Amino acid sequence: MPLSSGTERRARLAAARLYLVCDSQGDGHDLAAFLDAALRGGVDLIQLRDKHGDEETILRAAEVFRSAASTHDALFVLNDRPDLVEATGADGVHVGQDDMGVPQARVAVGDERIVGLSTHTPAQVDAAAQDDVDYFAVGPVHATPTKPGRPAVGLELIEHAAGEPRRIPWFAIGGLDATNLPAAVAAGARRAVVVRALTQAGDPEATARALRAGMEPAEVPGGAAA
Repeated sequence: MPLSSGTERRARLAAARLYLVCDSQGDGHDLAAFLDAALRGGVDLIQLRDKHGDEETILRAAEVFRSAASTHDALFVLNDRPDLVEATGADGVHVGQDDMGVPQARVAVGDERIVGLSTHTPAQVDAAAQDDVDYFAVGPVHATPTKPGRPAVGLELIEHAAGEPRRIPWFAIGGLDATNLPAAVAAGARRAVVVRALTQAGDPEATARALRAGMEPAEVPGGAAA
């Protein structure tokens, strides 16, 4: 069953380490099987991100996402469609700097669901930490085709986000995979969003398990895990 309260959702969010973003097609996979494998491997959140799909396509795919998340006690977030959160049974919405504003998204989804925000600069990171969001993503750390035209921010923005305790969880995002995730962790990331690292993996379950293990280093001083 979907999580029933904001308290439950935020507790699960606080414990999360690995976040998968995927389109309605599963990048060519059997969507249900792919999500099931990734979640078995340790993915904590799944986001349906389909910038070009119509409402019917999103609603149909959301049924698969919602079922998979419920089976594995994971969170299901919808990208940039706060108006469809209720209809899809999503646990929340993720918006970008150029999407609907956080205050409007919060009104649309209510206080019991979570709102996430993308950040790309130190000022945006600091503002998100004080805004009415439940988590924020920091990146893109590396250039990625999922964000065409968006320049990579490198590890410096990760270091900035990790430089002081944050009251809400945050995730590194952007071109992360098994080869470069250790550098992001060394820079202070304790949570990561991945796309191609799993959608292009031959064995999504094993890959997710390895990525998740890499996101759980020893605790560090200063609360950088948040």
